[in-house]
Amino acid sequence: MSNTQDSLVPRPVRDSQSEMNEIVLPNDANPLGALLGGRLMHWIDLAGALAAHRHSRNYVVTASIDRLDFWTPAHVGDLVVLRSSVNRVFSTSMEVGVKVWVENYLADESRHVSSAYLTFVAIDAAGRHLKVAPVIPETQEQQRRYEDAGRRREIRKAELERRRSSTRSLHG
Repeated sequence: MSNTQDSLVPRPVRDSQSEMNEIVLPNDANPLGALLGGRLMHWIDLAGALAAHRHSRNYVVTASIDRLDFWTPAHVGDLVVLRSSVNRVFSTSMEVGVKVWVENYLADESRHVSSAYLTFVAIDAAGRHLKVAPVIPETQEQQRRYEDAGRRREIRKAELERRRSSTRSLHG
């Protein structure tokens, strides 16, 4: 088998699972000591890329991020934990889920901060899209996320087509 064929052998979700930890420092926060949303978005992008890279075993670039809500703040001194994994693969792209928690290790409490779905595309050094191995969901939760990812992809495609036709009608 060639390297190309080896890289297309289906892999379980667990192979892509990644965890990234960051301590909120003063430089990461606003004047009130709360984590900046843009810094959290950066960390979410990095955590998602870790999972996509682990699964695809190639360079990856961010193609999109779905809606992002912030449910609870993180403050200077808190530990932010970002967990990511590939939900589903679509030929050259992958949907990655990232769930963010804040831990206050002094108070021994943990709160859900945010969740995000990102789409990454595998590329070679010249920027050409590469096929990605399918992902194998092994648990009921992974199977649910796999199926949900298919529905979200259809919504993204419909929204993209709506925007394209809206742009055509403006310029047509």
